[in-house]
Amino acid sequence: MSVTPKIEQALQYLDQHKDRFRDELLDFLRIPSISAQTEHAPDILKAAEWTRDRCMAAGLKAEIIKTAGHPAVIAEGEQKPGRPTIMIYGHFDTQPEGDLKLWHTGPFEPTLRDGMIICRGSADDKGQLFCAILAVEAWMKTAGSLPINVKFCIEGEEEVGSKNLKGLVEKYRERLACDYIVIHDTAQFGIGMPAVTIATRGLVYKEVIIRGPKKDLHSGSYGGGIANPANELAKLIASFHDGDARVTIPGFYDDVKEMTPDELRDMKGLPFDEAAFLEDVGSPKSYGEKGYSNLQRRSSRPTLDVNGIYGGYMKEGSSTIIPSFAGAKISMRLVAAQSGEAISKSFDEAVRSRVPDTVTFEILDHARCDAYLADPESKGMRIARKAIEVGFGMAPILMREGGSLPILPMFKSILGADSLMMGYCQPNCNAHSPNEFFHVSDFEAGARSSAALLGLLLDSK
Repeated sequence: MSVTPKIEQALQYLDQHKDRFRDELLDFLRIPSISAQTEHAPDILKAAEWTRDRCMAAGLKAEIIKTAGHPAVIAEGEQKPGRPTIMIYGHFDTQPEGDLKLWHTGPFEPTLRDGMIICRGSADDKGQLFCAILAVEAWMKTAGSLPINVKFCIEGEEEVGSKNLKGLVEKYRERLACDYIVIHDTAQFGIGMPAVTIATRGLVYKEVIIRGPKKDLHSGSYGGGIANPANELAKLIASFHDGDARVTIPGFYDDVKEMTPDELRDMKGLPFDEAAFLEDVGSPKSYGEKGYSNLQRRSSRPTLDVNGIYGGYMKEGSSTIIPSFAGAKISMRLVAAQSGEAISKSFDEAVRSRVPDTVTFEILDHARCDAYLADPESKGMRIARKAIEVGFGMAPILMREGGSLPILPMFKSILGADSLMMGYCQPNCNAHSPNEFFHVSDFEAGARSSAALLGLLLDSK
């Protein structure tokens, strides 16, 4: 699609300097900024300093903000009244390395192979974040200024739950005020299928512990006379779904917002190959709520899954016991309009009503956040789609993400702004796994998309 001369100049600048930008990304990736491990705290600080300095080199004012945990970076260009304002969110911390034996090279030794940059953090989120910084530089170097008001909020704790982000955003609410939040921490739909994400699911994460006798008992001497916590746990878990794979917690579906006819039509038109999907995940057959497609069930429908079960004898050989306790960790993914607080209470009530008085139980709360759904026809969303089309050379798919991003409802609550989720990496980029990668071509297309977004938003007021 055609663009203005100034956007075209920014795109040309990105193309002319793409080799330098790639090398700079490799330097960024070499910093082992693992937020989950305290010994890497100096590396987190180093990554924050690298981010601050690179934002300043792009033409922004930037500073490191201390938090109760790892630091963050706030950067901003010149703020002029009356112009559209965006806040770009990202993170410079990474997941741990994982199994080193499975890496082709060192996790923090970026390697170029088959058009991919292989390194921890390449896709999640250093590479995608860097696209936005480069877009700012392209405008500053070609036009001499940014066409809109641009701010960055870049944290170092995303991979450990963004523990201090809410407090930071509340403290700097006025400084971070914006019309839209732009997030490059999602993905495309697939190779050759760029996407804009319009929704993420919420999350309620519980742990249920069922206790019986005060100690493990001989199953021959006591079996049949004492309730077995593992048996009762199995019954409880089995009770959470009916024969149509629907969740049986009372009221679970009461507030579910169904997809619109237009969304359903667009989803049916997506090139989804179920056989290839099953082969990729290694399952013999798909499963899920009756009456909905695989894509619907994984993105627009609520779910309940057991994430882990423990209790009793699990070592080599046999030990015939009645365990004194058994437990399970259970997550529920929520969709638009469902309340995490309400679902949490309904789950607890269901457990209370279903666990017999022959055992005792405990329910632990581990995590909770609401779902997020953007208006696909908002002005910002339409511009985001145009920007992706400029950068990738094809119109993007609108998609829903099955995972959760707790920051989205938090941003909406504090800043009152909707989020534009423009992900540039592939969905199978091995984020959180060995051999994480980011295609060089997607890195370059992402930078072009980010640059186009700045120019296209100029007329959005």
